[in-house]
Formats: sequence, C-alpha cells, structure tokens
Amino acid sequence: MLILDWTDFFIDLFGRVAAKVFERQVVLRLVKANLFLCPYKFTPSANQKNVTDTYRHKGLRKRMVDALRRRGITDEAVLAAMAAVPRHFFLDKAFEEHAYEDKPFPIGHEQTISQPYTVAYQSALLDIRNGDKVLEIGTGSGYQAAILAVLGARVYTLERQEALYFSAKKLLNDLRFSTVQCFFRDGTKGLPEFAPFQKIIVTAGAPIVPESLRLQLDFPGATLVIPVGEDVQTMLRIKRLSLTQYQEEVLEAFRFVPFLEGVEREV
Repeated sequence: MLILDWTDFFIDLFGRVAAKVFERQVVLRLVKANLFLCPYKFTPSANQKNVTDTYRHKGLRKRMVDALRRRGITDEAVLAAMAAVPRHFFLDKAFEEHAYEDKPFPIGHEQTISQPYTVAYQSALLDIRNGDKVLEIGTGSGYQAAILAVLGARVYTLERQEALYFSAKKLLNDLRFSTVQCFFRDGTKGLPEFAPFQKIIVTAGAPIVPESLRLQLDFPGATLVIPVGEDVQTMLRIKRLSLTQYQEEVLEAFRFVPFLEGVEREV
C-alpha cells in the first residue's frame, strides 16, 4: 500500500510539472503569435528619428537577452518579448548606440526608461497569461507596456507626466499596440473604473504600498509587483488570496525614480 501511495505521489508530481511546462510552451507560442500580429510599422513623430530596426539592432538585442539569461532570467516568454521589441524606438536618438546595454536612460521630466534586467525581472514576476488584464503605473517611454502587450496582456497604463503620456501614447499607437490603453492619471489612485485587474505593476519607488492598488486586485490569485522604499527599494510581489487576505514576498533590491502623487501638465 505504501508503494502504491508513493507511486501515486510521483505520478501526480510529474503530471503537475509536465502541465506547467506545457502551459509555458503555449504561452511562448502565443508570444510568437502576438509578435506576428504586431509588425512594428513605425511612423516617426517630430522628435523621434530612430525609425529603423536593422540586423545590427537585432543582434544587439540577442546579446542583451543572452546577458539577461546569465543574470538569472529564465522565463522564455519574457526573453522572447525582450528579443522582439526594439528598445531603441523608445529612446532619444542620442542613446541609440547604447540602447541594448543593461542601463537606465533619461527620457525627460526627471524620468527614466528602466534597465532591461529590471523590465525582464518585473515582467517575469507577473507571470503573464494571454488575455490577462494588467494595470501599469508609470507609462514612461512605453517600453514596459510594449513588453507586456507582446506577452499577451491587455494593458491599462497610467502616466502622471502629460508630455510623456502624449509621446508614449503616440508611439504605442504607431507601433500598432492595439491592446494598450494609455491614461493621463495620478497613479496612486489606480484605475478603479476598470478594476479588478489580474496583474498590477508599478515602475516607480513607492514609500508604501497604496491601499487603492491592493483593492483593485482581483481575487483569488491576482498579483501586484511593486518596489517599496526610499533611496533603495525592495521589490515586493503581493498576491490577493481573498477579500481581506494577502500574501507578500520580499525580493531583490532596486533603484527607481520616486512614485509621486498628482499629475504634471505641459506648460
């Protein structure tokens, strides 16, 4: 009887592992399908001149992805999305030669585009499934939203800087990211009229976890990924288990621009 019990245990264990592997393979195929449907036909705006994606750029992205693997990013769907989206489209022309280095770069208004490792790390923590409804706080350049869209998410992204909101919205529209909706909003309040969300990602360092974002998580099982702290932030992954219960994981340390209240309009 004991042998039969252990046999059943291992059959169940291997079945779960096989199911997980199969599920990730399906997600990876869906990522590739999303890439096929998103041809990146880019119409330049007046201040955006880097409009081509050459074989050299693709080679640099492959090198970037290889570096992400060496740093411990193992989610193949995330790596495929990072390999596909031209990061240099989301940067000023002055930074094009360095676009695939693992560094943040300024995008104006005291904001930055996160380094590729941070984008991949947060994306992997979200564990996106095709069709997930995802709230992003901090659109910035639009790069993180593009990665989430390629992973199959329906993205609702908020930006408090009006100039960045307009530029990111135009770029994402030009790139035909039809599953990304941009909003000019105070991110600390979330987007209650579209809640609940399966996933929420915050791309700025918050002093505390806003209760408004917790309450906009679906349950059971929705995930919030947010860096919390002052000078140095600790990445948290928070899962909503029920109406009142949450599970919190404390992960790696990062540096982000501060998560601020209110909005700033163009002068």
